Amino acid sequence: MRELVITGSSILVPPNPTPLRNLNKFSKPSLLNPSKPSSSPSQPPSPPISGAHSRPLLISTVRWDLTAHRSNHIKQYADLASKLAHEGKFEDVWMIAESMIVSGVDPSQFASSLNVELVWSGIIGLIRKGKVQRVFEIFSRLDNLEVSPLELFDGTSKELLAREFRRLLKCGKLEEVVGLMEFLAGFRFSIKELAEPRDVIKVCIEKSDPTMAIRYACLLPQAHILFCNTIREFGKKRDLVSALTVFEASKGKLNGPNMYLYRATIDVCGCCGNSLKSRIIFEEIINQDVTPNTYVFNSLMNVNAHDLSYTLQVYKHMQNLGVRADLASYNILLKACCLSGRVDLAQDIYKEVQHLESTGTLKLDVFTYSTIIKVFADAKLWQMALKIKEDMISSNVNPNAVTWSSLISACANAGLVEQSFQLFRDMILSDCRPNTQCFNILLHACVEACQYDRAFRLFNSWKESTFHENFREDDGNLVRIVEGVAFAPTTTTYNILMKACGADFYRAKSLMDEMKIHGLRPNHISWSILIDTCGGSGNVEGAMRTLRAMSQAGIKPDVVAYTTAIKVCVESKDLKIAFSLFAEMKRHQIQPNMVTYNTLIRARSRYGSLHEVQQCLGIYQDMRKAGYKANDYYLKELIEEWCEGVIQNNNNHNQRHLSSSRNAELGRPQSLLLEKVAAHLQKSIAETLAIDLQGLTKVEARIVVLAVLRMIKENYNRGNPINDDMLIILGEPSVGISPPESEVKDTITKLLRDEMGLDVLMAGPRVTNDSKTIMENPPDSNSVSEEILGRECLPTQLESSTRRPVMLQRLKVTRKSLRQWLQRRFRAIRR
Repeated sequence: MRELVITGSSILVPPNPTPLRNLNKFSKPSLLNPSKPSSSPSQPPSPPISGAHSRPLLISTVRWDLTAHRSNHIKQYADLASKLAHEGKFEDVWMIAESMIVSGVDPSQFASSLNVELVWSGIIGLIRKGKVQRVFEIFSRLDNLEVSPLELFDGTSKELLAREFRRLLKCGKLEEVVGLMEFLAGFRFSIKELAEPRDVIKVCIEKSDPTMAIRYACLLPQAHILFCNTIREFGKKRDLVSALTVFEASKGKLNGPNMYLYRATIDVCGCCGNSLKSRIIFEEIINQDVTPNTYVFNSLMNVNAHDLSYTLQVYKHMQNLGVRADLASYNILLKACCLSGRVDLAQDIYKEVQHLESTGTLKLDVFTYSTIIKVFADAKLWQMALKIKEDMISSNVNPNAVTWSSLISACANAGLVEQSFQLFRDMILSDCRPNTQCFNILLHACVEACQYDRAFRLFNSWKESTFHENFREDDGNLVRIVEGVAFAPTTTTYNILMKACGADFYRAKSLMDEMKIHGLRPNHISWSILIDTCGGSGNVEGAMRTLRAMSQAGIKPDVVAYTTAIKVCVESKDLKIAFSLFAEMKRHQIQPNMVTYNTLIRARSRYGSLHEVQQCLGIYQDMRKAGYKANDYYLKELIEEWCEGVIQNNNNHNQRHLSSSRNAELGRPQSLLLEKVAAHLQKSIAETLAIDLQGLTKVEARIVVLAVLRMIKENYNRGNPINDDMLIILGEPSVGISPPESEVKDTITKLLRDEMGLDVLMAGPRVTNDSKTIMENPPDSNSVSEEILGRECLPTQLESSTRRPVMLQRLKVTRKSLRQWLQRRFRAIRR
């Protein structure tokens, strides 16, 4: 028997050392030949596998008697394996371990002899180098050798691994961290001790990766809590899609509906502005025959507080299910009343909660009083707001900064500046520290009352004060500066002061520059106010330059900025730029609001050309499509005046018709007339000149006909000839005395013949369906009408039809008559 001599790093291995196995093959191979279950006897032995750095192994293939030296050599070989593991040479470790096990050493005995710190330092080194796959292989090999990786895990190794996880998270290697944790969880490692859950979720939120968040949450015992926290964090980021992804996944991971999850998801829907989704989630709970708790109902009502009817419906449903409302429920109902301006309903709710307080069921808090005060403040009912303050003090509830702000706002909204300052003094004397909102409300009250100098004096005094506890007189108002209370101007503060600058563009611009110096960023309102200052001096160029500077500053102009710039152009009579800005809004898909449309429609006090009328009518139609109600009467007046302009040298007659139209059409909606005019004026000159007067009164019919004639005249002056007759459709013939169609017919005939000098003929009635009907011309029709109507003659017999044909009365103005009228007009203009 030969003796084994250990020199340096020489290692004893069996004749067939173990090659590296693939991680995906978890079946436990033979320890004698792990790579192949069986081998041919004639096959030569495999060469030894090199180490981590392909270094030739210094191995002696001598035989030895492990039985005689077992107790002395196990520790020696374990130390050698630990050192090799520390160097990352795990292939050499496997050969030592397998040789020991083949020789009869118990795997757990060999594992307990290893230096755990050195082994784990080697594993951490592989993780640090990004060789996660190698780590998976190591754990699998340990498991195949019947050595549990958990046996090698102590306090020191735990700290090493946790430190490495923190480093990976800091580097943003989220997938590696979660993958390792899932692998370690399979060996019953305590995942929560390896990394703080909030740190892992934070990286998931930053990377917007809900999948990794779901995988990580499933590794922890209290997964529902982590799901809730993840959903809320995604909601803070306004990432509703990721939050809903986590919510849907959580339903499959948990047993039964979890009210915490539903409440968190509903809150996130409100945070992301999708109240409809919150309603769908609530219906999902109801469809499962599960009764939501008070907190879920409160969240749903709070998210939908802007819709008072739905909020009240949810409250009623809550009562029907027997779910008891708490104080937060009533506070949310008051909030819904505040948002909808329902002061009467808010008073009823307030009386109800007062009754519940008197019976000891509820105890009103500062939020209840502050909300009802805000309801009255928004409605400018400052006396009622002060009455609530008295109730509040009598109930031993001290007003907070929000309450005082609402009270000051109530007086400020009512224009009571001095009363607002008196409340501000009372606030300070009650040892309640004012916040920036209180200062802003006072400044806003001064600006709304046109006390601009006072606003600037207050701003400068607050900004420059040392904020020690003292009293001083400022503009006749006793102001106490409380120690530790610092006035920190916000963007809103500077916006209020910029509004006080009026038409002083440079002063407003200096305030915006000061805002930037203090680390504040001008918002959309700031830029809109700066644009508006150009309007006072008629500086259209400055307004346009400011609008472009707004885009260059990284703030996309919104509808308010564009509308303000359009208003500046309209006030300066630069309508071309105004309408170009409107077109630019449409190109950028910015939806105009009511103010935008009204500003453009009222841009002209009268119309001079067909293009101007078409332009205005286009805006009118776009306004109606957007769902806004236009001032039809104002627009109708302008178009009527423009249409009557087609008639010359008869001013008295025109005024008489204008007056009569105002009296006749009083109280009648003008939308049908304007739509008719718009439809006819937008037709191409190449189309047949057909005017449809059905459904119009005689005054409206007159305006439509004059509008078409003026369009014909302006197109003729631009070189467009008349190629067809003008047909006027009156409608179905009616039986009776003085039917409306007869009045329209007489009015139009008189207008065309007497006032315009045109030849008007009765055209044959037209059948509106496909029936073949002939209507002979009247006996008094001249040869011209026969020639014109020759191509429209129909059979003399009426064939059977499933539908009754509709006969439409029509008037006709020949193209010859129109040409003569246009030539007379053209010669008159030239003279």
